[in-house]
Amino acid sequence: MTYTLHHGNSPLLVSMPHIGTHIPEELRSAYVPPAWEVEDTDWHLDQLYNTLPELGASVLMPKTSRYVIDLNRPPDDAPMYPGASNTELCPTHFFTGDALYLPGQAPGPQECLRRRALYWQPYHTALAAELQRIKAEHGYALLWDAHSIRSQISWLFEGTLPGLNVGTANGDSAHEAVAGAVIQTCASQTKVSHVLNGRFKGGYITRHYGAPANRVHAVQLEMCQYLYMQESAPFAYDAAKAAAIQPLLTTMLQAAMSACRKLYD
Repeated sequence: MTYTLHHGNSPLLVSMPHIGTHIPEELRSAYVPPAWEVEDTDWHLDQLYNTLPELGASVLMPKTSRYVIDLNRPPDDAPMYPGASNTELCPTHFFTGDALYLPGQAPGPQECLRRRALYWQPYHTALAAELQRIKAEHGYALLWDAHSIRSQISWLFEGTLPGLNVGTANGDSAHEAVAGAVIQTCASQTKVSHVLNGRFKGGYITRHYGAPANRVHAVQLEMCQYLYMQESAPFAYDAAKAAAIQPLLTTMLQAAMSACRKLYD
């Protein structure tokens, strides 16, 4: 199995598509050695989102690194952010823009298709099925796509990101009441900056599965890693920092769930 799925008992499904760190042994020799450290991982999200059991959430996590395949990119590899630097379905660059692979070793079309079938498709089959199960049980579903990133990556964006980057595909993936509840929660405090549909509006998962008219609401949260961990190697989890941000994350999730519930009560 290339992923783990915990079935919850609430309308909430949390997807963590970039938490995986495994690069299969048969692929490792094609990468430049620094790639083995998988520095662009969304580190420690399973620890950070520590209240998901209390919220009754379903949780979907891959085992495989995004350096093998990016589960948050479309299967046809269309760019998610035209005009900006993008990583591919089978990424060929670090977030710095440097090459991931040794010369001549980047995956070709057939290898990309193989990886899509082996890693991408099972994750998305599981995600779609879990959303269907949740909607059948509760009448609606809330998909929270959880991400984290270094706060400064010049190849991807200028300057420093806000601490919390909420994305609803410019309002297409979630009802405005859901987005509004999340942003109102962010605005209730002043220690952490936030933005709605800024540089990160939501990747393929948010855009593809979010269907408010069909009672499925999808929200992406891309948060800066300095809020809970060390942004450079060895990318250590910082329990004290995490403890400071965790109550806000929980309240954001609760606010989104409450907004969904009000829509259908």
